[in-house]
Amino acid sequence: MSQIRLRGDRVSLDEPVLVEGFPGVGLVGKIATDHLIDQLEMDYYASVHCEGLPRVGIYRQGAQHLQPPVRIYASQAQDLLAIQSDIPIAAQAIDAIVGCLTGWIDDYDATSLFLSGLPAEREGTPALFGVATGDGAALLEAHDIDVPPEDGVVSGPTGALLNRATQSGTDSLGLVVECNPQFPDPEAASVLLERAIGPVADVNVDVSKLIDRATEIQEQRSAFAERMQEVGEVESTQAQPLRMYQ
Repeated sequence: MSQIRLRGDRVSLDEPVLVEGFPGVGLVGKIATDHLIDQLEMDYYASVHCEGLPRVGIYRQGAQHLQPPVRIYASQAQDLLAIQSDIPIAAQAIDAIVGCLTGWIDDYDATSLFLSGLPAEREGTPALFGVATGDGAALLEAHDIDVPPEDGVVSGPTGALLNRATQSGTDSLGLVVECNPQFPDPEAASVLLERAIGPVADVNVDVSKLIDRATEIQEQRSAFAERMQEVGEVESTQAQPLRMYQ
């Protein structure tokens, strides 16, 4: 049975921003969301039990209690929600998971920030652009977030969530950053946080540790990225030019 279980009382949120961190190319969404949760000391708010998610338990160093692989964190003070996922999502499970999450998000009247990496060979700071559903375009303009430089498509669970937001007309942003196509990319994740997530959610996130620990983070996340490649039929979140998708 699909459900999202609160761990305590429902927190009072006023049209919050929700940040989505499903794994994808460069792990940019996951790294950015994990760092956001850590830096803002967000509370573990709800466990996600959607059909199609692996029935596994996650354990943490030095902690006694198991956790489900997908969780929602909240900060009442910041009017902020975040989805953290420690597993890749199987392609056949995406529709069920998106349906399970979307109703819950709509119940909170949240503006969602859906995160994706764009594989790219780059020099210098990764480029960032955004797209919108509902009235989200006003946020892109208010925070001077660039429009896409070419036609493209977002796939995986993030693309499915954006597709559902398009159908329902809810307010959301799809934030896309250039990233390393082969390895975890903390620099690209820091661009997401500094130039988009922080300004839109009106939070101040220190990314200095993310940059200083880039090598360490890459090593830690590389095993996760390899696991994503090994698991069959995984639909990894990523953006790509439309000409390459067709």
